[in-house]
Amino acid sequence: MFSFLYSEQKKMRQNAENWLEVADRVYKYRRDQLSEAQTVRLLAAAGEVKLRLKEKADASRIKMSVESLEGVLRDTGGRIYPVSSIVENVEFFLVAAIVILGLRAYFVQPFKIPTNSMWPSYYGMTASEVYKDGEEPGVLKRALRMARLGASHYSVAAPTDGEISLPVFSTNYGLRLAFTEKSGRSLLIFPTMLREYTFSVAGELTRISIPSEFDNDFQGVLDSAFKGDAPNLYSLLAESAARNKPLRTSTIQYEGREATVYWIPIGRKVHQGEKFLSFDILTGDLLFVDRLSYNFIPPKVGSGFVFRTGHIEDLMKEDGTEKYFIKRLVGVPGDTLEIRKPGKIAADGNSTTDGREGLLYRNGKPIDGAEAFQKNARKEGLYPGYEANGLLSFGDTLEIPAKSYFAMGDNSPRSKDSRFWGFVPEKDVVGRPLFIYYPLTSRWGPAR
Repeated sequence: MFSFLYSEQKKMRQNAENWLEVADRVYKYRRDQLSEAQTVRLLAAAGEVKLRLKEKADASRIKMSVESLEGVLRDTGGRIYPVSSIVENVEFFLVAAIVILGLRAYFVQPFKIPTNSMWPSYYGMTASEVYKDGEEPGVLKRALRMARLGASHYSVAAPTDGEISLPVFSTNYGLRLAFTEKSGRSLLIFPTMLREYTFSVAGELTRISIPSEFDNDFQGVLDSAFKGDAPNLYSLLAESAARNKPLRTSTIQYEGREATVYWIPIGRKVHQGEKFLSFDILTGDLLFVDRLSYNFIPPKVGSGFVFRTGHIEDLMKEDGTEKYFIKRLVGVPGDTLEIRKPGKIAADGNSTTDGREGLLYRNGKPIDGAEAFQKNARKEGLYPGYEANGLLSFGDTLEIPAKSYFAMGDNSPRSKDSRFWGFVPEKDVVGRPLFIYYPLTSRWGPAR
């Protein structure tokens, strides 16, 4: 490291010793392949360098001996010497890959927040404003937004002149916008599932594919782009469907079966080439996860909590793929959890507050251990409060069994968590969030 401080004599002596190590390797590993003459030359050249070092010759004489040894090694070294630049590069990348895999497996793992179940503590993918045709950011601004915010631009252009129609399924719960799924990558790196939505303009089709984790937020994008004066897009579709019967139909493959799709015109006409849907998706927080500390210190209530889903039956039923989730730890083995109704208590013991909004209790007391708990209890800032549902519906008291944990999202109304799919097995705990390294916003820094 400090070789720049050494004298020319010392540098040359170190160089000579390095060459002697190479010569020793060639002799040990290739002597059965060398001719007698090559062996004599190799030993003689190495011996000369050793002699110059022993007699403490000046740098110029050592250099001449080293150059002589190098010439012999070029003739006798085979795969050991000379090493090509390709081999050196391959060795470098192999070593780097081993180091990175070791760090990832045992110490620190990169992780991408996919959804907004932990919002606003951690951000999943969010949409920017919906742009009008011709108002999208230019190439330079788009590149800067990509570098700083991980903003990916999406747009749909009209293939011809005409009215836009949207495809919907008719379900027991009403209309649902139709889509198909396929595999893809987010930010060109992270594997993800994509949802492909199709639009029709005067019978000609055009499509857009978005990460499936963004699907809930995509509804807001579609509302901004299409709903007009209606309360939301689905209200507009229902009204239009009633006015335009009978509707054009087609079939698509959905969840392994053929499904009927109804094409509903939305009353908006566009011209060929017009971008009738244009927006950016901002990446979810990218952070490093500490995989080491939970091997020595048990997880604490209030900590961010990363785990695998491989042994959570209800989650594996969805697509059979093990994933990594991040939630907040709210219960450890032996804890008792419940969500109580807030508000004043009437004479009969019932709360006067309606709805599912409640207060989270642990072992008979308001839960503490994280700032997010207090902010949710007070519905402070962007924190929406806790919602009683699933295993923690009003009136339910839940005890955490041995070797299990209970995890919930900070964005309780939009979090699919232990309330719905149960406990996290101890063996599937990965670690805790350590540091948000991207995007470059005010959230950059130590994880909360």
